[in-house]
Amino acid sequence: MTLILAKLAVSIGVVLGLSVLAERAGPRVAGVLAGYPLGTAILLYFIGIEQGIAFASKSAVYALPGLIATLSFLYAYFLASRRFVLLPILPQILLCSLSAFGAFLGVSWLFQLAEMSLTQAAIILVVAICVALVLFRKIENQIILNRVRLTKGVVLLRAALAAIIVLVISGLAAWIGPRWAGLLSGFPVTLYPIMLILHFTYGTAPVHTLIRNFPRGMGALWIYVVTVSLGYPVLGLDLGTLVAFAIATVYLVSYSTFVWLRRKSVQAPG
Repeated sequence: MTLILAKLAVSIGVVLGLSVLAERAGPRVAGVLAGYPLGTAILLYFIGIEQGIAFASKSAVYALPGLIATLSFLYAYFLASRRFVLLPILPQILLCSLSAFGAFLGVSWLFQLAEMSLTQAAIILVVAICVALVLFRKIENQIILNRVRLTKGVVLLRAALAAIIVLVISGLAAWIGPRWAGLLSGFPVTLYPIMLILHFTYGTAPVHTLIRNFPRGMGALWIYVVTVSLGYPVLGLDLGTLVAFAIATVYLVSYSTFVWLRRKSVQAPG
């Protein structure tokens, strides 16, 4: 019971925080920060607690192609949202979600067929991120002009979605083995609920912005998963997680600073 409560507290807190950030700072910022290793870290950590370090380390290898499945999830959602744009909002969201889940599971199924080393998985994900940056670059950024009021209903929806996703995936780990557990840990636990909320409240434009900017923050995810896979057997679960978070944070801060300086130089007169 204590472990279940811990899963609920962590996952709910993360989703609510990113949701508020998306409203206050805009989906562009939230999209980049959604690449921070939150959902994947939550799942890999709890998988490690329940199934052991060796299981979690092996799962981390397959979390890398799991993130490729996540990119497929996002692109399928984007394409479906353009195709079904004339439908009422609820059928539109349902069809977009079904398309995205189909893409995620299809890509995951292909990757679980192959034995993969950490090096192979890491290289393949880098290539996939580059491809995603090209595919998503034509999507326009959209600022949220009106914020959602944080009513009890909105908070409950966000909390329920996050809790269900984390509990289901981590709970299935023992039954499906480290490959599928790793692949499913790449599922956008924190991003998908935010996409649903933005889509229902504001339409597709801010969702597209979130999708567009997600690959830009994935370097932190890549670094985190690689560090966890290498660090868990040596440092243990807690210290390995802290070190991985520290390295990923340094990357994300450095990347954000670089982007900010680049924009300042472009905007500077002369």
